[in-house]
Amino acid sequence: MEPAETTNERRMKLCYPGVCRICGAELVARQEAIYERASKTVRCAECPTEPEVAEEALGELGVEPKSASQESGAAGASALREYERRKTRREEQIRTKHPRLGGLILAVSDDPQSTKAWASGAKGEAALGARLDKHTLDSIAVLHDRCIPRTRANIDHIVVTRAGVFVVDAKRYVDKRPESRVEGGILRPRVEKLTVGGRDRTTLVDGVLGQVEHVRAALADETIDVSGVLCFIDADWPLVGGAFSVRGVRVVWPKRLSKILDEATGEVDVTAVRDRIAAAFPPA
Repeated sequence: MEPAETTNERRMKLCYPGVCRICGAELVARQEAIYERASKTVRCAECPTEPEVAEEALGELGVEPKSASQESGAAGASALREYERRKTRREEQIRTKHPRLGGLILAVSDDPQSTKAWASGAKGEAALGARLDKHTLDSIAVLHDRCIPRTRANIDHIVVTRAGVFVVDAKRYVDKRPESRVEGGILRPRVEKLTVGGRDRTTLVDGVLGQVEHVRAALADETIDVSGVLCFIDADWPLVGGAFSVRGVRVVWPKRLSKILDEATGEVDVTAVRDRIAAAFPPA
């Protein structure tokens, strides 16, 4: 076990299997990972959330590149940079280790799941961002891919409406069904869990709740409601119903999220709140 990187994080070898809260990759027992004390979740040892590689992969991923103002941010930009960084580093390592056969090895092998997860996530974020940007009402303002100061985390989307602020985490789990599960009750504490494709993904809820707390702290205004949303793109949603909440976090699909935003009413000064959030959370 290595020394903690920060007071809130520890690099360690896992005693039990887990799931990276950022890229969704499976983590096996004895694998090195980062334990985050505040949210009690883990992430890949190689999953920084302020990566340093450029974002030219949107076309490669099948998403139309979209211009965005510096203030609003570009949806999926940091995930794209991390995907490109990992992909480039793997190619360099293979070509260095196998000078003659490197090209062939790359041609017949695939990127690891932890790298592909970044590509899939970037595609989902960009697609949801494009949908959110179609809301042209003065009563809705959208910010994409925002850094959380003094951390290596980011927020996919922040939507300010008359009713309050929605902190939106985009997740792309193709053809997998999100479901709510409740354990305990009479003799044991009641515990709400999120499963996706039958696997426990409650750590995704923990991540959103942590983001919500950061936005609340930045606003420091109890009159402004701040709530969390997990929006699953390309998931296996049922034809009837489907949306639900886990520990106060809405779990929805893009069209359902748009409906929630369109119906949001209240007295929040959208422009003022948007400007405060943009100042507190710069683009990633």
